[in-house]
Amino acid sequence: MSRLKVLLLGGTAEASALAERIAEDERFEGTLSLAGVTRSPRASPLAMRTGGFGGADGLAAWLWQHDIDALIDATHPFAAAMSANAAAAAAAASVPAIALLRPAWQEQPGDRWIRVPDMPSAAAALGIAARTVFLTIGRKDLVPFRAAPQHRYIVRSVDPPPPDLLPEGAIFIAARGPFALEDEERLLREYRIETVVTKNSGGTATAAKLAAARRAGLPVVMVERPPVAGPTVPTVEEAWQWLVARHREAAPARRGV
Repeated sequence: MSRLKVLLLGGTAEASALAERIAEDERFEGTLSLAGVTRSPRASPLAMRTGGFGGADGLAAWLWQHDIDALIDATHPFAAAMSANAAAAAAAASVPAIALLRPAWQEQPGDRWIRVPDMPSAAAALGIAARTVFLTIGRKDLVPFRAAPQHRYIVRSVDPPPPDLLPEGAIFIAARGPFALEDEERLLREYRIETVVTKNSGGTATAAKLAAARRAGLPVVMVERPPVAGPTVPTVEEAWQWLVARHREAAPARRGV
């Protein structure tokens, strides 16, 4: 049976779930690519590669060299550069591609969201008056908050950020989701959080902080997602069905029909 060669750009829970399905199906031969941002990534049943490709041209060349039949971009919703390179590379290499993009969080009754387009705007939205701020934005987007040193920052991410990125006096918490609601409520109380800053990443692993902020009546500065190029699907199941359809379409050509 002909096997469809798949490149899966990962780094999310959805990518891990899709990798499991690909590995268990003999119709597919998959490679999982990680950017290398997380120091201790979860193990995968697929062959793995780590690091960049050298932009869209480098990725297109990699697709050609490895005879890839389908590309699925299941990177983080805020991995804008990688997603743009994936779409451009797939087009250049004539490889069918799709992005698996989980739905964004939606504002609920009782929420006090302040929507902003980027991190500098998020830092500005905190205002002049000093407050205690919970930053749950990862470890690479902290620099704009160094320009607002009047605030007390509690920073949480999987890996510790370089010291030169942390706002002065910030407290760092190393943790990996999923997070339970009661734990998030305890954290808000323990550190006397007054404002939460987060990206609209969507998903369930870190959504409890939004419910905790809602119940505490706290404002949430919500950084909106960047646009994504190319077609998208919102669930692992839909990405899987797309992949199965690609195998079905490719089978006659591989048999010489």
